[in-house]
Amino acid sequence: QLQACGGGLVQAGGSLRLSCAASGLTLNSYDMGWFRQAPGKEREFVAAISRSGGGTYYRDPVKGRFANSRDNAKTTVYLQMNSLKPEDTAVYYCAAKVPGGTYTSRTYYGYWGQGTQVTVSS
Repeated sequence: QLQACGGGLVQAGGSLRLSCAASGLTLNSYDMGWFRQAPGKEREFVAAISRSGGGTYYRDPVKGRFANSRDNAKTTVYLQMNSLKPEDTAVYYCAAKVPGGTYTSRTYYGYWGQGTQVTVSS
């Protein structure tokens, strides 16, 4: 089971750090991804990090603003979000990726956590 937390209401330009913790799942065995879903829109890829933490991948609009990291000892994955914009407003989900496939596709993520709401006011 995965649980994302750390969302909230922030003004444009502000920062939030999301955390994703696992129970009953060996988190350090999985590449991990973050997705988000805004009202009326499809759930979209945001960022991903490899099992070792050595590889990170980002959706173009968040490159340079968001940073993915993980602490395998604590079985926790983090998404640091800086310079937030109103268009970043969404429910954010963490997910564990199954072997194979692309980081950007929801299809290749077998475990999903409950989302955390991020709201960025202008």
